[in-house]
Amino acid sequence: MTVSYVEREQADAATLAFYDKAEDRFQALLNIFKVFGHHAEYGTVFTELVMAILKDGELSWLTKELLILKATQRNNCQYCVIQHERLSEMLGMDTAKIAGLEGGNYKTSDLFTEGERALLDLTVQIGEDANRVSKQLWDRLHAHWSEPQIVEAVFVITTYIMVSKFGDALGVELEPMFDGMSSILEVQH
Repeated sequence: MTVSYVEREQADAATLAFYDKAEDRFQALLNIFKVFGHHAEYGTVFTELVMAILKDGELSWLTKELLILKATQRNNCQYCVIQHERLSEMLGMDTAKIAGLEGGNYKTSDLFTEGERALLDLTVQIGEDANRVSKQLWDRLHAHWSEPQIVEAVFVITTYIMVSKFGDALGVELEPMFDGMSSILEVQH
């Protein structure tokens, strides 16, 4: 870890307010929230952002989890991948589908719909070069998803690329409740 976690007993009132929201929603005060204890305003924004994403919206929460897992695995964020694998399982995603996200396996697996494949290809492309999404991929996306769904997908993908970079840059460690757990997806951490 490169910065300390701000524990509850060290937190000011503004920090405690977003800690309470985060802990209420996630049934734990995760370490990524504790680093935001150093900047309560950003912590509040981050907490609200994550809570806005992690629910059904234009896309189902499970579809968003596919995108989060693919984006964070490509960034080798062990913290994100392990947490979101467990969350995906809690939401009912089969471990075989999670494992199918490895590399390009999703492209031929019958566990994924054509629409999911298009979104996962978009996730990979954004991670490689967001300026070069092909017309063919845009056509595939529009064949399966509405424009509000595509906007939500891109927001989720890019937000979780940022989350993974933020957490890894600050050396955020997995919480003790994840001790001994290994990821289903390969992460070069």
